[in-house]
Amino acid sequence: MSAGVVEQAGQAGLREGAFGNAVALACRECGARTDLGPSYACPECFGPLEVAYSYPAVTRAEIEAGPRNIWRYKALLPVPADIEARPNTEPGFTRLLGASHLGAELGIAELWVKDDSTNPTNSFKDRVVACALSAARELGSKVFACPSTGNLANAVAAAGARAGIKTVVFIPANLEQPKQVNSAIFTDNLVAVDGNYDDVNKLAQEIAAEEDGWAFVNVNVRPFYAEGSKTLGFEIAEQLGWRLPDQIVIPVASGSQLTKVDKAFKELIELGLVEEKPYRVFGAQATGCNPVATAFKAGVDAIRPVKPDTIAKSLAIGNPADGIYVLDAARRTGGAVEEVSDDEIRAGIVLLARTEGIFTETAGGTTVAVTKKLVETGLLDPERETVIINTGHGLKTLDAVSGSVGPAATIAPSYDAFLAAGISPA
Repeated sequence: MSAGVVEQAGQAGLREGAFGNAVALACRECGARTDLGPSYACPECFGPLEVAYSYPAVTRAEIEAGPRNIWRYKALLPVPADIEARPNTEPGFTRLLGASHLGAELGIAELWVKDDSTNPTNSFKDRVVACALSAARELGSKVFACPSTGNLANAVAAAGARAGIKTVVFIPANLEQPKQVNSAIFTDNLVAVDGNYDDVNKLAQEIAAEEDGWAFVNVNVRPFYAEGSKTLGFEIAEQLGWRLPDQIVIPVASGSQLTKVDKAFKELIELGLVEEKPYRVFGAQATGCNPVATAFKAGVDAIRPVKPDTIAKSLAIGNPADGIYVLDAARRTGGAVEEVSDDEIRAGIVLLARTEGIFTETAGGTTVAVTKKLVETGLLDPERETVIINTGHGLKTLDAVSGSVGPAATIAPSYDAFLAAGISPA
């Protein structure tokens, strides 16, 4: 930190180095900088804030010597140097799987799946929550909270339990039952709200404005929270042998994950950790919640909010905060934002399971189905190395496919009955 930032941190009661190599919050619109703290809107133009850094020299060897979780990249995150010593769920460094069978089905020569379903609460949200939890601790927050479409609620509740901080999580009342249970098991403060995610998010913003000591991970500490998604980009590059893929397909809800993976790739290039090369970023949405895909296809910059109506509830954000930045990343890199129907999403879930043995939730089904569509429409080059991100486990969204799969036959316990059923793997 610079001397000025240390002084400001001291005035706020923060310890030196509380946010690692982060030096300020910078506006993504006008570039104005403000002090590190629980802020998410620029005081000059009300644009969104993100973390700015003054990075030291970082080497591949230093990163590789770190723990096999996201803290191996702590020098590139807004967290203190002693983050590993503080109780947390230690997410990250999930597997990057070669997906040759799925690639053959889709006609992609070299395909990888970044499988984040193996995180502590079985979704990528553990990454962002870990960074938000660090900020909440340093800021002295008494309550750790979030509005959520499910996966985030699971991650916040679990991380709060691990850290010993009170948690309150807010969800739409019609959320999938498995996701509700996966939150309620960790906290007795699961609050179901009659409305969609945008209604829940609005309520959270009101509470954050009125209540002291509440850290809403995706509201007042959102700049710190969002940085956790960069670790997906860092890991993919490292697991590919410190190089960037040619193409990457990422599901879009708020759009933060896609924009931060793009940010990660740019930072790796700037730090000399990977060789600079062109890469293309693609976004995946459901037709029942497609505001970014609609804007991309129309060639406009404004995102028109929609009322979500899709089985992909983890992507059901009708007014995505980072939507315009998703458009920028896709257009700047030569990518696209595409959409698929609920039936295509179900088919995508089954296809990934039966080709690669990965059971994905509806967001992952969306990504697989969009990848298929991108190949068919010629937007994605099947000869280029491609990575798709699986953000969560299918056990969280069983209802989506429970009517599509089941027993091939019900037979008596005899060999003759087996023969009569005509069961054959061919």
